[in-house]
Amino acid sequence: MFIIRKVLWVDCTAAAIAGATVLLLSGWLSHLHLLPQELLVFIGGVNLTYGAYSFFLARQVARPIILINLLVFANAAWAVVCLGLAARFWGEASLWGIAHLVGEALFVGGLAALEWSQRQQLANPVPHVDYSM
Repeated sequence: MFIIRKVLWVDCTAAAIAGATVLLLSGWLSHLHLLPQELLVFIGGVNLTYGAYSFFLARQVARPIILINLLVFANAAWAVVCLGLAARFWGEASLWGIAHLVGEALFVGGLAALEWSQRQQLANPVPHVDYSM
């Protein structure tokens, strides 16, 4: 149970790193990926927003199941959006651009599946350990 609860920290950290990286390097990535810079700025912003939400959840002791379900839905929806973008820009984007979009879809889709399968454990309160004597 302890390990699965850390998945939320992986989720928020990955989103924050991806979002900040894509935003900071959007001009360079636009040339490498052959994707519009505005699209990359949007992707970076979505990642940062999502990272803030998953960070909020990761810090909670007790998490309402509806908030976990929203997290799963957001991950699954973003995976679909990324695949849709890969399809839309197929033939225009570079291999790096398509790999970025498909890779992000696979990563967040995998998180959605894992978080959905473990949603009850993610929602249950963390047992409190009293170390005082």
